[in-house]
Parts: sequence; C-alpha cells; structure tokens
Amino acid sequence: MKKLKILLILCFIIAVSCKQEKKEADSPELESTEKEEPTVLYRTYAEISVKEGGKWVENKYEGGNFKNIETLTVPSTHTDHSYFIRYEGPGWESNKVGYRLYLDWRNAIDIFGKLTDSLILSQVGQDGFDSYHEPSDWGMDILKVGKSLGIGSIGRYVNDSVSHFKEVDSTVVSVNNTDARSSVNINYYGWKTGNEKINLSSALSITPDTRYTQHTIQPSDSITGICTGIVKFEGIELINNESEDSAWGYIATYGEQTLVPDDLGMAIFYKKDDVSNKVDSEFDHLLVFKPTTKEITYYFLGAWEQENNGIKTKEEFISYLDKLLSELYSNNKI
Repeated sequence: MKKLKILLILCFIIAVSCKQEKKEADSPELESTEKEEPTVLYRTYAEISVKEGGKWVENKYEGGNFKNIETLTVPSTHTDHSYFIRYEGPGWESNKVGYRLYLDWRNAIDIFGKLTDSLILSQVGQDGFDSYHEPSDWGMDILKVGKSLGIGSIGRYVNDSVSHFKEVDSTVVSVNNTDARSSVNINYYGWKTGNEKINLSSALSITPDTRYTQHTIQPSDSITGICTGIVKFEGIELINNESEDSAWGYIATYGEQTLVPDDLGMAIFYKKDDVSNKVDSEFDHLLVFKPTTKEITYYFLGAWEQENNGIKTKEEFISYLDKLLSELYSNNKI
C-alpha cells in the first residue's frame, strides 16, 4: 500500500511537469521593449567646441575643459588666441579634407590636410591648444593664412585694402550634422567697415566624398566691396578659367603653399554675374561681388597632395577643376 501511494505521487509530479513544459513551449518569447537606435555612419562632420568651468582674465580664458555645443554667441571678450574655442572657431570636414574658421576679427578660413578618410575634427586640439600645427597620424593644419582671408572667407575691399571683422556688434554661430551634409551657419550683426554697418549671414556646408565647401552669403544692405579670395604666395601664379557659356568661372592656385612645405591646390568657383571685378590685393587674390541684398553662392576647396589618393600635380589639379566646372555648366551646381 505504501509503495502504491509513492507511485501515485510520482505519476502526479510527472503529469504536472509535462503540462508546465507544454505551456512554456506554447508561450511566445516576450520581445524587449527597448528599441535599439539605428547607427548612422556620417561621412561629414561640423562642430563648435568651447571651454567651460574656467574664467575670463581680460581677453584670455583660463582653466576649464572643452565641450561641444550646437550654438554659440561669441563673448565680447573673445579675440584671437583667447584659448576659449577649440582650434579658434567652428570646423567642418568631409572624408577628404577639413576646414576651420577663425571666429574672431580675422574671420579667415584655414585648411586641415587629412591623411585618413576618417572623421577627425573631434580629436583636433584636445591634446594642446594649437597642437594641430604639428604633423600627426590624421594630418595637420597645412595653410599659412597670415593676414589674408585664407580660402573662401569674407571681407570687404575698401580703399585698396581688405577689411576683416574688427568691428561687429555680435556674432552667432550654429552647427548641424545630417547623413547628407554638415553645415556651419554664422550671423554677423552690426559689421562695420568704412562708413557702412550691415548684418551678414554665412552658410557653409560640405557633403560626403567631396573637397569643396558651398558658401552662401547674404548681406542686409547693398554695399560695394564685399569680397572673397585666396591667400597669395610669392611665385605661385593665379589660374583662371570659365565655363563654356561663361556663366561660371574659377580662380585657383597650385604649388608649394603649405606649412609642411609641400603642394596644395586651392580654388574658388563663382557665378560671373555675381562678381564686379578681380583684384590682387596685398595678401589675397580677390573676387569682389556686386552690391546686392540677394544670396550669393560660390564654392571653394583645398586639395592636398598627401591626402589619400590625392592630386599630385598641377596638371591633375586643373583637370579636376575643369570637370567640376563642366558640372556647373551642366547643372548650375556641384
């Protein structure tokens, strides 16, 4: 009798266990309610990075750590070499080349030559304020800007010289990144040159697999002399060409123009109807725009011989520029 009871208990346990296993087998697995965010692999990048946690001592920022932000109203105390903005202004890059703008009275644009197809700006200047002037694994700052506009920035040609941005009421910059492009947008309020005072908007953008930056500017008032240009170097000739319909043109230079030193090509593509004249000033090859309050769009680029699969000769560079000029002729954009 005792053995029979034990046998019945064992049968009951086995039956319950089988039912539980069947229930678990029939029940669907619960899916996680947490959704994984898709990874977007950008091939362009723009940033503005400033120090926080320190303090201003006259026109220098002491202490603190760099932090990336999306929008900045430039402090009135900020000037060149204030040690407040990482590499002195906003930067933007494609997988081929990088650029930076000095967000102070100079308002010039410089070039980061890249040895890699990776995006590198987030590393630049983290190990020392101006360490990017020295060669590194990713490349270096290659252009000696001096007192010029650098490549493709804005000034005003007044009384046979270029006025930069020494007198501005305020400057606001923002950056934006998408999978299609990266951009830097700058609004200058109360820019005074000569006897005129205007507002000016500037939109700089770059797309993947390209060297060129599209630059669209718009002044609030129609004044003479607003210009862009390429830094001049002794012994480097200016190259000019126009599209078949003469709607677009370019100015360019090629040769030993870097801090390395080695070869660099620079160019600006412009609509001929936007330009009143070309001028060789003391420090720049200039394109002077006609007075307008409408948008003006042009393109500028740098092509360094050391970039991956880079352009190695003047002939290759001119051929590359002429292909882009043909695109502008066909599509009115590149």
